[in-house]
Amino acid sequence: MRLLDGFTRKNKEERLSLSEFLAGQQPNTLGFLESQEATIEEISNHEAENPSQRKASSLGKIMALVVVLAILIVGAGIMFHKNKQKTGNTPEMILVEGGSFQMGSNDGDDYAEPIHKVTVSSFWIGKYEVTQKEWMEVMEYNPSERKGETLPVENISWYDAVEYCNERSIREGLTPCYSGSGSNITCDWNANGYRLPTEAEWEYAARGGSKSKGYKYSGSDKINTVAWHSGNSGRRTHEVGGKNPNKLGIHDMSGNVFEWCWDLYGSYPSGVQTNPHGATGDSDRVLRGGCWDASAGYCTVSYRGLNDATSSYSDIGFRACRVSP
Repeated sequence: MRLLDGFTRKNKEERLSLSEFLAGQQPNTLGFLESQEATIEEISNHEAENPSQRKASSLGKIMALVVVLAILIVGAGIMFHKNKQKTGNTPEMILVEGGSFQMGSNDGDDYAEPIHKVTVSSFWIGKYEVTQKEWMEVMEYNPSERKGETLPVENISWYDAVEYCNERSIREGLTPCYSGSGSNITCDWNANGYRLPTEAEWEYAARGGSKSKGYKYSGSDKINTVAWHSGNSGRRTHEVGGKNPNKLGIHDMSGNVFEWCWDLYGSYPSGVQTNPHGATGDSDRVLRGGCWDASAGYCTVSYRGLNDATSSYSDIGFRACRVSP
């Protein structure tokens, strides 16, 4: 992971304090510049009266100008960074009202068994998969194999997605959710920044939350109306939002690209759960939703995929979520 939360949070505090200092002290800074100009003028007058001190005074004048120039350069850089933090558009989010649902499937898919009752709290989730434009606004590079601003970003690892969430949080003045490094990444579930959805949150949203109609895919039993998959995609990603949304107004939760979830992969428990955060001990992270080169069976709301957190492929992307106040 290239960017640790502890590091980014520290940098955020330092950058903001410097920016606030400069913004609050601009009148004083201008006053300082004026005082330097007056001082230089006094030095010049003194030189005329005392020719023997002219050489030493000239050196002092040069040093004063160097200090002033350094202040202006540093100040301009800090103000540029402060303005840069505010660039870009906030991703469009959908509020998912909390509730309970039956998670999993008994349709012969061992990985999705047993069906068990899960309750999740309210949260916000991306209306679309994170696009390449949104990614570029924050990360300033594009790893995707097929390029296009409105295409989902892909070819990213789980760690890349976590890094993006923290960076976007910082740029929007929110509290980052993630800290740690490597296999020791932890999540502050009360932080108001961006994060990956848990597997339970993802499935609840894909099913339509409290508006669920029990569809096999996210929004319909007819896959071609809601998903880009191997049978209709032309073996490529497509612009987000190109298919019908589900009952909550969320697009592409079936097909287009697989989506990283927070959870480590593991067998489902049989008991009732509230806001579960996944298994422990495994090294693989959960993938959901199917993709452009997967058959229909992989695009159901209950299908569970997995991959190593360091893996990145052209059929893997993600969508972000946030806690609901």
